[in-house]
Amino acid sequence: MTTQSPSKTSRVDFDTPAMQRHRAMRHFKDHFTRWYVAVGGLGVIVAVLLIFLYLLFEVLPLFGGAEIEERERYSTSWVQADDPPLLLAMEEQGEVGIRVAQSGQVSFFNTLDGKSVLQQQLPVPADAKITSFSVETPNSRRFVVGLSNGQVLIAQHNYKVTYPNDVRLITPSLVFPYGQDPITLDEQGRPLDQVAMSGDSSGLTLAGSIGRELVALSVSVKRNMITGEETRSESKLALSPAAGEVKKLLIDPLRQWMYVVNGEQHIDVLALRQKGELNGRYKVVDGLGKSVTSVNLMLGGISLIVGDSSGDLKQWFMVRGNGHPLLTEVRDFDQQLGESIALIQPEERRKVFLAVDAAGQLGIYNSTAHNNLLVEPLGDDQVQAFAIGPRADHLLVEHGNGELSYWDVHNEHPEISWTSLWGKVWYESYPEPDYVWQSTSATSEFEPKLSLAPLTFGTLKAAFYAMLLATPLAIAAAVYTAYFMAPGLRRKVKPIIELMEALPTVILGFLAGLWLAPLLEDNLPGIVSLLILTPIVFIAFAYGWSRLPARIRLLVPEGWEAVLLIPVVMLLGWGCFAMSVYVEAWFFGGDMRVFLTRDMGINFDQRNSLVVGLAMGFAVIPTIFSIAEDAVFSVPRHLTQGSLALGATPWQTLSRVVILTASPGIFSAVMIGMGRAVGETMIVLMATGNTPIMDWNIFEGMRTLSANIAVEMPESEVGSTHYRVLFLAALVLLSFTFLMNTAAELIRQRLRKKYASL
Repeated sequence: MTTQSPSKTSRVDFDTPAMQRHRAMRHFKDHFTRWYVAVGGLGVIVAVLLIFLYLLFEVLPLFGGAEIEERERYSTSWVQADDPPLLLAMEEQGEVGIRVAQSGQVSFFNTLDGKSVLQQQLPVPADAKITSFSVETPNSRRFVVGLSNGQVLIAQHNYKVTYPNDVRLITPSLVFPYGQDPITLDEQGRPLDQVAMSGDSSGLTLAGSIGRELVALSVSVKRNMITGEETRSESKLALSPAAGEVKKLLIDPLRQWMYVVNGEQHIDVLALRQKGELNGRYKVVDGLGKSVTSVNLMLGGISLIVGDSSGDLKQWFMVRGNGHPLLTEVRDFDQQLGESIALIQPEERRKVFLAVDAAGQLGIYNSTAHNNLLVEPLGDDQVQAFAIGPRADHLLVEHGNGELSYWDVHNEHPEISWTSLWGKVWYESYPEPDYVWQSTSATSEFEPKLSLAPLTFGTLKAAFYAMLLATPLAIAAAVYTAYFMAPGLRRKVKPIIELMEALPTVILGFLAGLWLAPLLEDNLPGIVSLLILTPIVFIAFAYGWSRLPARIRLLVPEGWEAVLLIPVVMLLGWGCFAMSVYVEAWFFGGDMRVFLTRDMGINFDQRNSLVVGLAMGFAVIPTIFSIAEDAVFSVPRHLTQGSLALGATPWQTLSRVVILTASPGIFSAVMIGMGRAVGETMIVLMATGNTPIMDWNIFEGMRTLSANIAVEMPESEVGSTHYRVLFLAALVLLSFTFLMNTAAELIRQRLRKKYASL
């Protein structure tokens, strides 16, 4: 009789088909889970990377420079070498151009081939000739011609667009808004060496120079609302003679200042609203042998761009100091040094100007961004005149040999530079450089202010005040719940606090903006008293409880002492709010808000950082509490028991064993809470005034990056500078969060390694 060995019997018993299928299924699940987790993790990384790349794709065009490309060059029969141009301009589409010559000939032509569209002669009197010329503003299309008999003629070039047979037809015309009869500026009939004008529907200001003598005329227009009849009245302005030879006259569109370029290096500023009173004589060019060679007003007429014989370009505008406006140098551009600046032309819709020097080089600059976009030669010969199209996409140049050239211009985002995004910028009409975000305005002469500094500051400010409230409360609550609280009470408290995280932030923002903000404003002393007295009362209550007899303390089960604080908190809150009116009357003259503003110089807005700190802190507390509580609760019990067995007190065990061991988890909780606060949108959107200011004042609001994106993205034009800067703000927010989380992970790993031996 043979017997089977036990080992063989065991192998046969356990290697059944069912066990084989079970092991195969377990092996499949193990491999599937491993690959599923790996693919999921890689998918998250790829998704974040794609988001980053997409943001980068939208942002990169902001930092590209300008480009020009010659498209056509031609000669025309109607351009005479002995009849130099006074004006070169184009209509909206850049298809039809206008050339005004010294002889008074006005030529409308096709910009691509130079074919004449319309030829017209200015109605200059037979006994007079043109002695001076000036364009009013870049976008008005009006110009003024000074004559040898002391008169001026004002004309405007217009373009009518029609679509016969679905083909665009541009019909140019020359009109005379103040009539074809010349306006007499100098009663003595002397030739006008320089001339300037500025006007609107309510009136007109004309100025001219004869040698050093200045003459000016103010024309007021009144229209009868019933009959439509216009009544004009004229008045002479008595102006003091210039100190030197007058080279240029300019009048700003608001007819407040007249700039007289005289001598070699000076500009006189006359206050037209004070009957031509001299504001001051300013030296705008420094250096022996240097002189002003070209001057023009920027879009809006606030800034002057001054070019000199050395190739230097400077921006000046009136700055209100101690009640007396002064012409102030704001910034300079020296990329064309070495050649005299011959011509300066501003764009019609942006704070961009173009300068051509004596060598025929074209420079493109943005004044606000203090940005040189391009310096490139336009040819081998001298430039007689040039014009940039209204859309800044075409350039028309007349060369010294009489040829015309037509260029394509690519300059999409000139307003952006490192300085305009992150540095202080001296904006027009501002008393000093500042950080400003103001992306839109009601006027076409608006200077975009796209500084990300106040938005980034507002993001950090909101997160700081939220974390200032949430961090100590959440960590202290987590430590107490995990280490001291009774298990039965912990099972009730922890889910309730974690349930707070499910509250929609839009509801919290709604309550903060419409309920908490007015409540805080009406009971400001009570709120401040509650924030100050709460920790003091808690400590005092704990100390008093510890001094009670043991028979009373033992009535409350161990770990349930926190329940006793509920009536204390309620009583403290009621007392602070009840005493708010009296505290305000005793210490703040009956109105704490007025006291802060008037006596302490602290501005107070209803929706401020304190409201955001309370509301967003309430939203962040559950996140920090949940992670920190799990970290503290996960500390091995043998560590705490060993510490207590060695004679350490519960507080010593907590501070030297539990907190240190749980520090990686606590730190992660704080960083995750910080990330939540930085990226929060709805609370800061609804609970602040959304004012992009840089002030740590807790009683003033702010605007954050996320809230700004939410507010302005729906209103921005796709592909515009504003649109791409909002994407840049999103990229900054993403990068900040990524760097913060990376640093937090490195610190967490270091803490884990350091305290792993406990």
